[in-house]
Order: sequence, then C-alpha cells, then structure tokens
Amino acid sequence: MPVEWDDKSHVFHLYNNRISYLMEVVHGKYLAHLYWGKRVQVLQPGAILSFRSRAFSPTTEPSDPKFSLDTLPQEYPAFGNGDFRSPAYQLRPADGSTMTEFVYNSHEIYQGKRPLNGLPHAYVEEKSEADSLVITMVDSKIGVGLNLHYTIYRDIDVITRSVSFEHLGGQEVEIHKCMSMSIDFHHANWDFLHLQGTWARERHIERQPLIHGIQSISSARGASSHLHNPFVALLSKNADEDIGEVYGVSLVYSGNFAASVEVDPFETARLSIGINPFDFIWLLKPGETFQTPEALMVYSNEGLGGMSRTFHQLLRKRVCRGVYRDKIRPILINNWEATYFNFNENKLKEIVGSAKELGIELFVLDDGWFGHRDNAKSSLGDWEVNKKKLPHGLKGLAEYVQKKGMKFGLWVEPEMVSPDSDLYRKHPDWCLHVPGRNRTESRNQLVLDLSREDVCAWIIETFTEVFTSAPISYVKWDMNRNMTGVGSAALPSERQKETAHRYMLGLYRILEVLTGRFPDILFESCSGGGGRFDPGMLYYMPQTWTSDDTDAVERLKIQYGTSLVYPAITMGAHVSDVPNHQVGRVTPIMMRCHVAMAANLGFELNINKLSSDEKKIVMAQIGQYHKIKELVCFGDMYRLVSPFAGMDTAWMFVDQNKEKAAVFYYKILASPNSPIIRLKLRGLNPRKRYRMNAGKQEFFGDELMQIGLTIPFIKKDFTSQLILLEGCQAP
Repeated sequence: MPVEWDDKSHVFHLYNNRISYLMEVVHGKYLAHLYWGKRVQVLQPGAILSFRSRAFSPTTEPSDPKFSLDTLPQEYPAFGNGDFRSPAYQLRPADGSTMTEFVYNSHEIYQGKRPLNGLPHAYVEEKSEADSLVITMVDSKIGVGLNLHYTIYRDIDVITRSVSFEHLGGQEVEIHKCMSMSIDFHHANWDFLHLQGTWARERHIERQPLIHGIQSISSARGASSHLHNPFVALLSKNADEDIGEVYGVSLVYSGNFAASVEVDPFETARLSIGINPFDFIWLLKPGETFQTPEALMVYSNEGLGGMSRTFHQLLRKRVCRGVYRDKIRPILINNWEATYFNFNENKLKEIVGSAKELGIELFVLDDGWFGHRDNAKSSLGDWEVNKKKLPHGLKGLAEYVQKKGMKFGLWVEPEMVSPDSDLYRKHPDWCLHVPGRNRTESRNQLVLDLSREDVCAWIIETFTEVFTSAPISYVKWDMNRNMTGVGSAALPSERQKETAHRYMLGLYRILEVLTGRFPDILFESCSGGGGRFDPGMLYYMPQTWTSDDTDAVERLKIQYGTSLVYPAITMGAHVSDVPNHQVGRVTPIMMRCHVAMAANLGFELNINKLSSDEKKIVMAQIGQYHKIKELVCFGDMYRLVSPFAGMDTAWMFVDQNKEKAAVFYYKILASPNSPIIRLKLRGLNPRKRYRMNAGKQEFFGDELMQIGLTIPFIKKDFTSQLILLEGCQAP
C-alpha cells in the first residue's frame, strides 16, 4: 500500500513509483516534515532529522534541550508555543488566548479518496487509483480535533492536502487562520514563481529568488482574481522547462486566498497556501466541523514542463467532471464584439448564417438579451427575454440556430444585480452590503449575497427556468466585478467575517445543483475574462474564458502563463476583429487563428465584414483544427520558446503514443538580417521517423529534438506557422 506507517520509527511514508513524502511523529507528539521529492527507499528515517541548540529558540521538551519547535520542520505549525515563524493556523478559544497545542492522537490509512463536503476537490473513480491518510491531532484543553488529510495518486505524481477542524468540546472557538497546507523545506535556495496580472493581462509569469522574510501573493477581492492565480512554485536555481526540481502548489478554491513563503535565519523555507486570513473569522460551535479547501501538490524533477504536464493530467481527468470532460468542444462564435448590446433577431440570424457557411458549430448569444438591457446600466437580475430584440424569445432563436445545423449557447451573469432592476427594488437586502454604508457599485452592479440560502434558492430556480426555456447546449457564466462592502443582512454580527467564504460555499452549492440538473450543457466560467480561472471553478465548469483580451499577441503571454498549471482544453480562445478592441493592434487572420487553435477554438467578430480571402483562410484553419483538436485537447503540451523572453513564441502538442504532433511557431516582430532559427522540439520518440506536413520530408525524432527544425526567414510582423508531424514507417 502506498501509505505506510512504521510503528518503530513513527514515520509515515506516502509514495508511488516516482515520488515520496515522509513525516515523523517526534517525541510522540509533534508531526515533523522529513522529505518530499523523488522516490526514496528510506532505510534510516530517523537519521533525516537533526537538532542543534539555537539562541533565542525556546526549548519545548525538557528531556531534549536541543529540541525546539522554532527549528523543527513541521507539517502544520502553530504560533505561541515556541515557533516564531508564520503559523499554518490560529484559533481563539473562549478564554481569548490564541495559543494552542495540537499533539498526535491517531491516524487512519485507507484506499481511495473521500469527497470534501460542499467544496470542489480532486477525486478518484476507482479506489485503487489512490491511497489516503488522515492524521488526527488534538488540543485537549480547548477540545478541538485537527484532521490532516493526505492523498497520493498511484499514477499521477500528485499529493493532495486539506485540513478539517472538529469541535469536540463545550465552548465556541474562533478560527482566525486555516491554511490548507504548510510545508517546511530544509533549505531556501529556491526561486519563487507565481502568475500575476490584471484584467486583460492575466497570468504573466514572475520569477525571483527567495529572500529572508516573507514573500506572498493573495486575493481579498472575493474571487481568486486577475491579479494573482492561486498557484505558486519553488524552483531550483537551474530549473527551466526540462530540468531541475520544481514544487508546485495549487488551491482548489475560487475565493480569497493567500500563499506565502517564509525564509528564516537558518535558511529554511516555509511554504503555505489556503484561505486568506485577512478579514476572515469562522465561529466553530460544539459539534461542528470546518473543512478547508484542498491543495494540489506536484513535484517534478523534469523542470516546469514536467510539473505542468502533471497538473494538466490531474485537472483534465480528476478535477474536471461531467460529459464534456473527455469530449472535444464545439467551435463557437460569440456575438459580443460583433454587436455588443446593439442587436436584434435579424442581425443575429445573419451572423448564424455566415458562421454555418464557414464551418462554425455553436452560436453563443452574449449580454443584452434580457430585461431592458441596452447597456451595462440595468436589468441584471431580471432574467426575462427582451421581446423587442427577440420577438420569438430564446426558444425561437435557438430553434432557428438548430435548423441551421448548429447548437445554441447563452451568456448569463447570475451572481450580480443592477440597482436599476425589479429584483433590486423588490429585495434591496439581497446584495452584499454593510448597513448605513454606501453600496459601492462597479460596472453599475452589485453582488448578490450568496451566503443567503434564499438568494441561492432563487438563483437555482430562476436559471433552471432559463435553461429549460430553450434548447441550450452551452452557457457562459460570467462575474464582472469583485466584492466590496462584504457583509450580509442574514448573518449575526459575530459571523460577518464568514461572509466571503460562505459566499463561495453558496456558489459551489448552486453550481453543483445546476450542473447536475443540466449535465448536457457545456458550462464555461468567466469573471471579466480570467479573473476566476482556478481549479475550483473547473470542478463544475470544464473550461474558462481565458481573458477578455483577444489580441493575438497579448494572448501568447496569457495562454503561455496559463499553461503552467491549466491544460489547453480548459482555455477558451477566440479569433476577434481588428483593430483589436482591447489594444488596437492589427494582426493577420492567420495568426489570430493559430493562437486560438492552441486552445478551444472560437470566434468573436462580425464575420460578415471579413474579405473573401479571409473567409477562405478561416475555413481552411477550421479544417486544420479538426485535424489537430484531439492533440490540443488531450495531448501533452511542451512549451518551446517563451513570449516573455523575446519576439518569438513556440509550443507543441504530442499525442500519448508519440505518433502525431502539432507545432505552433509565432513571430511577433520581424528583424532585418536575422539569425537562423533552429526550433528544438520535445516529447517525440527519438527513434521514430516523422513526416512533416504530409509532404515528402522525413525526420527522426532525435534529429528534431537535438538539432531542431529550421524556421524559414520571416520578413513580416505578426506571422505564424502550424507544423504537423506524423509518424511513418521506415523505408
């Protein structure tokens, strides 16, 4: 069994064929972290820890003067009992103190993986896929049990961690901080990598050396946010795409989070991730349990590429769910940038007719179809069809789309309400707000209070009616603002700091019900583009609108950075109009297609304004996409050239059998008298012959990976190439 307990050494060993994770119960009480990395046999686990007296590090065990929690590498550390580093948790019992002492009590090892109640999580389909460990720690003084949950997958190099607090006593306890995982590394010679950005510039890669003190990223916006993705990694100094050690951690959560690394004076590093403790308190009453979100932990000794492909496998197969998890997604056209709010039924039908001729499979009706919504100033919450725009309703338009041989999709924004709406006039207390304070609007809207059961019930029933009113195959679920005035009229004063997390629990409950009622609808999440691109949303909706920025050049960085954690099948990418509506750049239709084809291909432009030549290119590229979509959606991705390093970008997708590959190369700005570019490929079978673009040229895999593929001299800005490789028999 891949989870072992040695009763003599008091060591836990979680392992599969490639990785190991080791912990030790020290002095019968304290849970120490020993090792996480490449698989080891561990004959002498007791020799891993060593202790040394340190000035100003308090001793905890009188029998062992060298022992101090301040220097012990721990699994889930506290503050106040000798460890001066950042704690993983902090509780406030009835006596007002914040000191706790959880000590080892028991453990359970079992096959499989249990679900997290009310929270998204990685899962198994068969018990044999994973093994799990629950370590129970108890603080008898305050009567609280602390359960540390671990799961290791047998065929995926992933360990999941979460924590549950169980109140066993008689007095209320406040939870002020509760990280989902914490881990102490034995040295701090790492680089810190995370994904930063803002609206229209999401998930740009940022890497810097660790320094003494605390480095952190977080969101307090009520969503995982455009600014920081809930993912961090520690990299060895030599780590790149192919080599070096990488420890990546991602949080399965869509709300306020925090991730930090602390380097102490003795050059050790403490990494943690979980719910943001800022403005968070949870009141735990006797008999109640609080469950943290789950953290996904990936170790790779094959650089960032190895880490990414592990995350891709896990997210694609054991976080995403539903009938579309293993399905190719339809090529869509969204009317937003073609019409914005200014549309009617006839204009939409013109788009549908032209889209069908080009080979597009799904038409998506975006914002503006309901209430009296002719701009962004009204009607969110009034989800009734605007008959002036759509005299035959959603059903009439959807049936027209179906008769054209296409599917019909719809944009909604269920979590928001406009002050100018019948819903707000009827229920002004249904939004997040603090009584007596101004209600801060953004985009002329307020956020509905999903911590309230009545609001959640209303959303479920309202959108059940909407989704059954027409033959809908796809739903784009948007959220176009972050939270301010975070308070709930339904919660007592002592529970107000629970509002943001209760909101997420309410959202997850809504999504669980609606996706369960409508299993054949493909749901795509959106939050002003990529403001809530996280594993938590992917659990309910298997793809996310990657960014509102549809410029092909900007998308190179956005999609490249996103791919560090998320597979291409989870990304929505559209070919849009030029000049681009976000940055004003003019790029050729070919490059726009090639960028969008490296994800779930879609279009968002007035295709009736395309020239005949551009339409021919679109039709040809849709044909090409049909040839490579299995590769893009289910193959292994290899990043070849970073857009953050210069004017070139390249990536490729290889099928599981290494028989086929699709290579994308992009040139942003051409340069005169430029050097010859040899693009070294990855992931191929070195001994196999590959035929390029169905022509006569053949190359061995090792030739393509070691020598490279010569890129022709390019004289134009904004150019791209798609190179197809297919394995062939040796002559």
